[in-house]
Amino acid sequence: MSKSLKVVLLSLAIGCYFGNASAQDAAAGEKVFKKCSSCHAVGDGAKNKSGPQLNDIFGRIAGQLEGFKFSKAMRSAGENGLIWTDETMDQFITKPKTMIKKTKMAFAGLKKPKDRENLIAYLKTFSSGKTEETSSDPNNQESQTQVSAAKASAVVAAKDTEVPSHGVLHLGRKALKEEVAAWDIDVRPDGLGLPIGKGSVLDGEPIYIEQCAICHGDFGEGIDRWPVLAGGHDTLTEDRPEKTVGSYWPYLSTVYDYIRRAMPFGNARSLTDDQVYALTAYVLYLNDIVEDEDFVLSNENFTEIRLPNEQNFISDNRNEEPQYGGKAEPCMQNCKPGKATVVMRARVLDVTPEAEGEGQLD
Repeated sequence: MSKSLKVVLLSLAIGCYFGNASAQDAAAGEKVFKKCSSCHAVGDGAKNKSGPQLNDIFGRIAGQLEGFKFSKAMRSAGENGLIWTDETMDQFITKPKTMIKKTKMAFAGLKKPKDRENLIAYLKTFSSGKTEETSSDPNNQESQTQVSAAKASAVVAAKDTEVPSHGVLHLGRKALKEEVAAWDIDVRPDGLGLPIGKGSVLDGEPIYIEQCAICHGDFGEGIDRWPVLAGGHDTLTEDRPEKTVGSYWPYLSTVYDYIRRAMPFGNARSLTDDQVYALTAYVLYLNDIVEDEDFVLSNENFTEIRLPNEQNFISDNRNEEPQYGGKAEPCMQNCKPGKATVVMRARVLDVTPEAEGEGQLD
């Protein structure tokens, strides 16, 4: 075999090897992307969520995407020349708030280099833009021209933005009745406001794993500083109580209303009413408030469920006090003479005195 033929075959072998490696990395990156999917979308028909869609992210100037409102910090980074490449993306997803201090992105970052490499490989399968070899080189005249043109376009677009002419402040418009109704979704402890629907513990489990476990843990134990949802029984009298749905929350309606209104994080109001019932049922199951996996929560049996700590909450009766209800003057008699002074400081975040008289005003 000739030397030149050996070189060609070796080159083909190397190309096949690295081609397969890239495919494997992209497949692994798809799994890593699940951590991002609550805020970002990618692929056919991807739309902006609380974060921008990530199609064609590579080669894109930071802070610029039609239809999405970026933070001032991200727009400034783009205006200063930041372009998304393998290198800049790796730096950003390592710890976003370290690279761009005032970014709105709440994600803590990916610590493992391999996870970042795989995620970048996956995102690049949806990007036809220029990669770092062409877009990040400061000596690349074509790249710098693109950056300058994009900056100029952004400035022109900002100047051409029209200001609404209606209203005193020239902002927005009067909400339609249908729009008000769409947000009038609060649920009271007596069940008023509950939508018709149902969902079982078994239905709620896969929804929880897909949408909630990344922050709240597989068993409601909480990840990093995200809230703990389960456990904490009999801890309310301790120095550091664990305030969970099962140990602290007063009403099941609060659980349903919060999930329906604000979850999943970054993609609120994306769940159907039945899915919210199922998730609420699963949270009850995590807290051992219901023990049957086949339990079905619905608008019909909702008010039959009582959370363990309900009896320790009392009604707000301040309006019955003379000072509020009768609009009387507050009592200003027998006050401590002289100026009140602080004689002790709270330690860390524990602001509850451990002994009578400790930490009080002198």
